[in-house]
Amino acid sequence: MNLTEIQDLIKFVSKAGVTEVEIEKKEFKITIKADPIAKRRGKAAEPVVQQVPVATMPQMANMAMPQMQPVQVAAPAPAPAPAAAAPTAEAPAADSNLVEVKSPMIGTFYRKSAPDKPSFVEVGDSIQKGDTVCVIEAMKLFNEIEAEVSGKIVKVLVDDNSPVEYDQPLFLVDPS
Repeated sequence: MNLTEIQDLIKFVSKAGVTEVEIEKKEFKITIKADPIAKRRGKAAEPVVQQVPVATMPQMANMAMPQMQPVQVAAPAPAPAPAAAAPTAEAPAADSNLVEVKSPMIGTFYRKSAPDKPSFVEVGDSIQKGDTVCVIEAMKLFNEIEAEVSGKIVKVLVDDNSPVEYDQPLFLVDPS
C-alpha cells in the first residue's frame, strides 16, 4: 500500500463517519480510528493512523514505519484538493443549473451491475432521488451509488470500468 492510497483511505474514513478501519497485509497492518471526542465537540474527526509491523517480515516493517510520518503530517492536506476542484464545479454552473452527481469514495466506476446487464442510466434518462445510477467497487465491495437529486441525465463524465477519486463528478443532471 503506497502513501497516496493511505491518504485516500484516511480521507474516506474522515468523510464517511466510519469509526475504525483495519487493513492487514503480509508486510504490515494499518488501523485508522476516528477520534470520537472530536465528533462530540462538533469538530471533524481526525483519524489516528496506527501501523503495526508483522513479525515475519521485520525488514519490510522497518521500511514502512518512516512512510507513516508524512501521512500524519499530510492528513490536513485535503484542504487544497477542494480548492483545485473548484474550477470544475464552476464549469457546470456555466451550463445553466446542472447538478453533478459525485463519487462518495475512491474505487472503480461501473455503469452496469454485470457485463451482460443494461446500464443503470443513459444520457436522456429521467431519474428520481434515490435511484441507483452506477456502482463503485472499493476493496472488493460493490457500492450502489444513488442519485441525490431528481432530473434528467445530461452527460456521463466517466468511462465504464475506470478508476475514480473521492468527490469526482460522475454525471451531470438537469434538475428542471
